[in-house]
Amino acid sequence: MGTPEFAVPALKALLENGHDVLAVVTQPDRPRGRGKKMAQSPVKQAATVYGIEVLQPENVSGRQFCQAIRDKAPDLLVVVAFGQILKKEMLGISSWGALNIHASLLPRYRGAAPIQWAIVNNEAKTGLTAMWMDEGLDSGPILLQEEVPILPDETAGQLHDRLSDLTGNFLIRTLADLAKNRIQKRPQDDKASTYAPKIDRRMSQIKWEKPAKTISALVRAFDPWPGAVTKLRGKDIKLFSARVVDEEQIGQPGRVKGHEGDGLEVETGKGIVKIGELQMPGRKRLPVKDFLMGFPLKNGTLFGR
Repeated sequence: MGTPEFAVPALKALLENGHDVLAVVTQPDRPRGRGKKMAQSPVKQAATVYGIEVLQPENVSGRQFCQAIRDKAPDLLVVVAFGQILKKEMLGISSWGALNIHASLLPRYRGAAPIQWAIVNNEAKTGLTAMWMDEGLDSGPILLQEEVPILPDETAGQLHDRLSDLTGNFLIRTLADLAKNRIQKRPQDDKASTYAPKIDRRMSQIKWEKPAKTISALVRAFDPWPGAVTKLRGKDIKLFSARVVDEEQIGQPGRVKGHEGDGLEVETGKGIVKIGELQMPGRKRLPVKDFLMGFPLKNGTLFGR
């Protein structure tokens, strides 16, 4: 059970390591893009290449669909970034239960957007957790974890891809250890839990009075989607590829200090952040050098207005 690109390596690993995948369950086709054309999920596309049956329920825990899965008599449900809640009836169908791969070191960052929130909060590390699913939100017993450092100035998109690339081997290792009874499950400490709610555009507005470190983290966390937003001459503009070049200097928040070949330096409430790419509404995101050729910004220009 999986939907986005993040889940594809796990599916491929199961198939390429001799596991018998009875079916793939993914979200229904949805309209996407400016043309709102119906699009298949990345997991569906991958399953089709391998010739695996694809099931796309609107309600994965509905009685009729639960019966369809029960008829297949699976040993195990493997869930990676699926996007629907599995209720008690579905969780109890397979003989082993349901195994979930989650992109954080649980119990930290339960929820829909663990990668983005780890970067927003300037965490030094994150990772993958294999857990038995229960009816709670990412609250089941932990089976295995793999710690991964968050690299300096790493974006959510870059961290997403690194973690996704690790999920296949991590899943296969988990299954092998389970089969040999080498894993002792351990309950999560609910008191240590934190939550990572779904990201939406309302969170993306840059507040230039914040410190440079906070602003840089926000820009990187919302890269590539939805993009951190600020006003420029009355228009919403998106900023990408941020890094802190000074943590102490006090200037005028949102004021362009200058630009180098690889970035635009902007003053914040405390420190200076360098922006590497910008995007005007309806246009492509561009490196600073290319952006300034068509949209010059003088030193002293104020963002946020």
